[in-house]
Amino acid sequence: MENNTVVNKNDFTNNWVSSSRFLFYISIFCFLSFVLGGCYQLYKHRYPGKPEVNVPENTLYNPKYK
Repeated sequence: MENNTVVNKNDFTNNWVSSSRFLFYISIFCFLSFVLGGCYQLYKHRYPGKPEVNVPENTLYNPKYK
C-alpha cells in the first residue's frame, strides 16, 4: 500500500528542530516571567522599615527606676 500523505516541513508536529526550538523559547519566556513576577511581588510587599517602638525605661539594658 502506498501512503498518499504529504509532509509539510513547516508543520510544528513533523519538524523536530523547529518544535524543540519553539518549546525552548516558550520555557525561557515562562521562567523569566515567573522570576520577574516574583521580584515584583517581593518589591511590592517589602519590609516598610524599622517602626518607632516605645520601650518602658525599666526594661532597658541599663534600667532607670523612679
